[in-house]
Amino acid sequence: MNILQYAMQMETDGEEFYRDLAANVENTGMRSILTMLADEEAGHYRVLADIEQGSAEVPETDLLNHAKNIFAEMKDTGRTLHLDKAQIDLYAEAQAIEQKSIDFYTEKAAVVYQDAQKQLLMRLAREEKKHYFLLENIIDFVSRPATWLENAEFCHLEQY
Repeated sequence: MNILQYAMQMETDGEEFYRDLAANVENTGMRSILTMLADEEAGHYRVLADIEQGSAEVPETDLLNHAKNIFAEMKDTGRTLHLDKAQIDLYAEAQAIEQKSIDFYTEKAAVVYQDAQKQLLMRLAREEKKHYFLLENIIDFVSRPATWLENAEFCHLEQY
């Protein structure tokens, strides 16, 4: 299996993982964020498939701004999000998967010879870092929802 095929499989696995998480969460805001993450992974797969065919570009996404708006809406409703430890552990597992993706893309960018491939892999690594960061904020939000948003306006979900 070459780098592209392996990366495509990672993105497929990530998409399935996020869709499964989304299907098992009752809160519509969290479901929306997890679905956005799944859609992002599907988009990465399409980019990698295009590369395999000879051309591709990784588009910049506005994921963090969309997620921040959803968090704000969830906070404004005043409803507390109750998740059990197992669900929070799933977000931590997703975060670990994102870290593996970051490491994979960064390592492969260091060994490819073509500048275009190197730039593409680094762009994918940056996108995965956004996912990692978002998951970190999800974990914080569900662990301490009462104080999260006040701090979020100043130090969370910043643009990369």
